[in-house]
Amino acid sequence: MMVYGNIERAVFIDRPNRFIARVEVNGTVENVHVKNTGRCRELLVPGAEVWLTASDDPLRKTAYDLVAVRKANGRTVNIDSQAPNKVVSEWLKDRDYDRIVPEYKYGSSRIDFYMERGNEKYLMEVKGCTLEEDGVGFFPDAPTTRGVKHVRELIRAKEEGYHAILAFVIQMEGVTEVRANVKTHPEFGEAMEDAARAGVRLLFLPCRVEPDSIRAI
Repeated sequence: MMVYGNIERAVFIDRPNRFIARVEVNGTVENVHVKNTGRCRELLVPGAEVWLTASDDPLRKTAYDLVAVRKANGRTVNIDSQAPNKVVSEWLKDRDYDRIVPEYKYGSSRIDFYMERGNEKYLMEVKGCTLEEDGVGFFPDAPTTRGVKHVRELIRAKEEGYHAILAFVIQMEGVTEVRANVKTHPEFGEAMEDAARAGVRLLFLPCRVEPDSIRAI
């Protein structure tokens, strides 16, 4: 389980840019770092309940990181873009792999995880899903050329004999499926379809999400 320390409740005001949000915390307005460069438009709306973690770096310009938000439908959504890889790292420890290597250099990319089990070799790319509509998750919430590139690398890896996995960590409860957000990025949808046809495994990891924690279930 990934657990945050020093969690504090706040109220979202606005987001001047993709890195910074203004929130009201403990009766004062603070600029805080948003740990997600995606759009999060349906999440970060004025008045939304959000949760922050205090930074222990005295040199930082912002004292807090914004890591979670309560959506209008009541779902708590973890929006920390670093959380999915940490969740998967913990999850993989219980999967009986002989070797696990994060940030593995393959082709012109760094794939999130390389694993071995006996003579079998695996490559896994991890994506975090924070966008939900009617109980279905969608990815991405903003165009991602890098994401398309990684999916294409997985297709090539599959052709070269690897077990290739595209894993979606669902950063909210009550959602078990992720589809390509073709309205936002048609090219990612095409890449995801090609990957499925090529035999790349599409893995959906539902999570238990609290304001101060997230883990795969």
